[in-house]
Amino acid sequence: MKKDIREIVKERTLILDGAMGTMIQRYDLEEADFRKGWFEDHVKLLKGNNDLLSLTRPEIIKEIHASYFEAGADICETNTFSGTTVAQADYDLEKAVYDINYQSAKIAKEVADEFTAKDPNKPRYVAGAIGPTNRTCSISPDVNDPAFRAISFDELVEAYSLQVKALIEGGVDILLVETIFDTLNAKAALYAIDLVQEEMNTELPIMISGTITDASGRTLTGQTTEAFLISISHLPVFSVGLNCALGAKELRQYLKIMDEKAPFYVSAHPNAGLPNEFGEYDETPEIMGAQIKTFLEEKLVNIIGGCCGTTPEHIKVIADLVKKYEVRKIKAE
Repeated sequence: MKKDIREIVKERTLILDGAMGTMIQRYDLEEADFRKGWFEDHVKLLKGNNDLLSLTRPEIIKEIHASYFEAGADICETNTFSGTTVAQADYDLEKAVYDINYQSAKIAKEVADEFTAKDPNKPRYVAGAIGPTNRTCSISPDVNDPAFRAISFDELVEAYSLQVKALIEGGVDILLVETIFDTLNAKAALYAIDLVQEEMNTELPIMISGTITDASGRTLTGQTTEAFLISISHLPVFSVGLNCALGAKELRQYLKIMDEKAPFYVSAHPNAGLPNEFGEYDETPEIMGAQIKTFLEEKLVNIIGGCCGTTPEHIKVIADLVKKYEVRKIKAE
């Protein structure tokens, strides 16, 4: 039995993996890769629906997880960012959702167990990645009808419940609700987690990670960092943090708020800087590492990794850095 992650986080700063999409792009995949053995005759184009690769090219996803663990990650995220019926509806693949999540969890768990067996003193964990979907509960997509909503809270709960059940049955250790731009969507996910965990008699730790969309320091639906934190603080979560949208340098001021106010462990997995005019990320592992070093010196985070544009090379630099610094203590304890 490996040690509970809730105990290890008290001892050292944990490393989350980096971007999945960035790594998938390195394989230069074609339409056939997203269909292989599962969706050969599907009527819609599937290239770019990366979650499907857990079914059609599992060896690629396994290799990516292994590369992050090799770089020093303690936690890898499942390849399930768009693994809800809501997101997969764009491809008419709602029926594939259970398989996507179950197989993604199973693949990640196999790799984590392999690395844990090689070094039991550094156990590896799997976080079931639960993305925000491509709908919002709080904002109307129709400027002429502010009261309209493209999806209801109950519909989101139903979609998230299926994803959560499959992730747990696939063997994840943690549930990560990430890239939150609408806290009402996140609350639907958290409610679904609560329902499913009660039904399945499990108590997996829950990580929550919001995203600041611009220099205003607010989520897409207008919440400040502190308001976001307050709106989820009634829940017994493992950690709360920020990811995506901004680079590490831009995230620091908002992580300071988390550090001061959050009665939880704090996580961050920023992008490799802001995207350039081609949508690419320019920050090298060394540049990003220098910015993350500030987080560690100021003891702002307990869990640190990377989002868009980050690679195993970025994670290795971060993993080497954290060994030099003391772990952050929860101020509200």
